[in-house]
Amino acid sequence: MMNKNTVLGYATLIMIIVGLTLIALGAFKYDDVAGWGFACVGIGFFAIAWVFNALKGRM
Repeated sequence: MMNKNTVLGYATLIMIIVGLTLIALGAFKYDDVAGWGFACVGIGFFAIAWVFNALKGRM
């Protein structure tokens, strides 16, 4: 059975993967202003993953 820390760990991993994917899309696929948007959203996903990681063990 999964406890809260396991769920937060998986959520952190998924957020990091999605963030890396968005940054890669912004860097390699879109060369105009949309690429900057994808990269910014990817960095936002990293920030949320950092919060999830900080919450592990505190909930």
